[in-house]
This record gives sequence, structure tokens and C-alpha cells, in this order.
Amino acid sequence: MKKIIIVMAILCIAGLAYFGFRTWKSNSRNNIPGIAHGNGRLEATEVDVATKIAERIDKILVEDGTLVKKGQLLAQMQTNVLKAELDIAKAQHRQAVTSAASAKAKIEVKKSELDSAKAVVKQKESNAANAKKRFERARQMQQTKAISEQAFDNDKTLYLTADAELAAARASVKQAEAEVNSAKADAEGAEANIQAMLAEIARIQADLDDSQLTAPMDGRVQYRIAEAGEVLSSGGRVLNLVDLTDVYMTFFLPEGTAGKVAIGADARILLDAIPDVAIPAKISFVASTAQFTPKTVETQIERQKLMFRIKAKIAPELLKKYIEYVKTGLPGVAYVKINPAAKWPDFLKTPKEKAAESK
Repeated sequence: MKKIIIVMAILCIAGLAYFGFRTWKSNSRNNIPGIAHGNGRLEATEVDVATKIAERIDKILVEDGTLVKKGQLLAQMQTNVLKAELDIAKAQHRQAVTSAASAKAKIEVKKSELDSAKAVVKQKESNAANAKKRFERARQMQQTKAISEQAFDNDKTLYLTADAELAAARASVKQAEAEVNSAKADAEGAEANIQAMLAEIARIQADLDDSQLTAPMDGRVQYRIAEAGEVLSSGGRVLNLVDLTDVYMTFFLPEGTAGKVAIGADARILLDAIPDVAIPAKISFVASTAQFTPKTVETQIERQKLMFRIKAKIAPELLKKYIEYVKTGLPGVAYVKINPAAKWPDFLKTPKEKAAESK
């Protein structure tokens, strides 16, 4: 009986010692001078991969949890209608090019006709000048009765005819100039039509390219939102990705402590899954307004309820190194220096820092 009592006493003492050790260890980790801490979970930026226009999903090439690289093809939308529209646009573009070439050729023809009309004007001007001189001489001679009335009338008729032909030739020049300008306008319109068709081809090609849904960054497929065969409206979501190069832990600190946290301050993260490995981080965000705030803040106890949201971001280069092991949702504790001169205790030092101290 005495042996049982002794064993029970030893077990109680051992239990109390273990509980005391755990309490001491917990207090030593939670009461570090110049360092604050808060509980949180790993989070990451989420990005939805969506279709630009209303289309049917042809196939999805990845599964939930798949690691993907930036630019990797994730899903393919049906493109038969877009390809048909592209063929039509290309045919219309070829037609526009032919029309533009014809319009340019027409300009040269009209310019040639204008040159001919100008040459005719010069000829008619010469004829009109000669006819006018002859008519002036005939008029003087008619006054002295040196020529007959019939001869005078003939010279007058020739002069009037030459003058009318000159006016007609000048009118032809103006008409030819108008036709040249019209041909140039047609050519400009044809060229504009070419540019319009090129723009239409580029638009359709952009829609075709957007029908190839690619990863906007390195990350992991969190879940498939839609499946092959579904018809989605414009902006319809197909996949949800997690950006594993933008991972952080969100935690909360009371007002008095949060006010001492600086953007860019050193931080360490201990995950429950790997409590002996300190992950280095930097403070990237401190909320400007409090949460969990009571409606009326009057006493000091109520002011203690003011909590500010803080983010500790893990370095992207570190995440890329261990991207296959990064998972969101893991719980842990974030530690942050509120005094830049504070020293990290051993359990918050990185393996690299420990190795440097051991040398």
C-alpha cells in the first residue's frame, strides 16, 4: 500500500513538474522584451481565372491542387465561332486591299485626264488668242471697208467659237480636278476600310487568345469553379488560383502594442505544423482602424478590446524555394519586433542565423 502511495506521489510530482515546465516555456515565449505576438493563419492572394466573353468551356487541363507556372495553359474555350469570324474578317480585308489598289490606280487615270485637259486648254488659249487678233484686224479693216461684211462675220464667228471652246476646255479642267479629288477621297476611304478590317482582325485574334486561359502567375489551383461543357457568360469564373508567392499571416494586436509596429518591421512566424522552424517575414500592413471595437469606449478595460489587424508577409524568394510545400490555412503564431533593438530568442532564430552563431 505504501508503494502505491509513493508511486502516486511521484506521478503527481512529475505531472506538476511537467505542467510547470510547460507553463514556464509558454510564458517565456509569450513574454519576450521588445517583441509582440499574435495568433493567425497563413493566407495568400487569390485570383479567379475567368473568360472574357460568353463561351462554352471546351476542356480544363488542371485539377484541384495542381501547381502551375505563369503563362501555363489551364483551360480552353470553344473557338469555332471566333475562327469563322476571323476568316470573314480576313476575306473582307483582302477585298479592302483590292479596292484600295483600284482606287489608287483610278487616281493616276484621273490625273492623266487632268493633264490632257490642261493641254487642251493651252491649245484652246492659243487658238482663241489668234482668233481674237484676227477679229481685231478684221474689225479695223471693216471700218475702212477694206474687207467685205461676209469676211468680217466669218472672223467674228471664228473668234466667238474659239472663245467658247476655251471656256469649255477650262470647264473640263475643273471637272477633271474634281474627279481627281474624288478618286483621292475614294482611296482614303479604301485605306480607312483596310485599317478598320485590320482592327477587326486584331480584336477577333485577341478574343481567340483570351479563349486560351493561362495562369497569370505561379501558384496552385485551389478549386475548379466550372467544368467542361458549361456555357459561361462574360466574366464567368473557371478556376480559382492561390498566388503562392504572396503568402502572409494575418494576426491581431491590441491598440497599445499595434501603435508600436512599423511597416517593414522584422517578424517571425511559427507554424503549428513545424513549431521548431522560424520563418522570417516582414510587416507589410497595419490597419488604420481598429476592429472588435465596442460601441462606447469609456474605460481602460474597454480600450483593451481595440484590436488592429496586421499582416506579416513572407519573402517571395523564400516562398519560391519551397513553393511545393506552401499551404494556406495553416495556423500559427506571428512574432514582431516592436523595439528594433530587440534580439530574437533562440527559438525564433532561423537555421541560417543559428549556423552563423555556432561558427
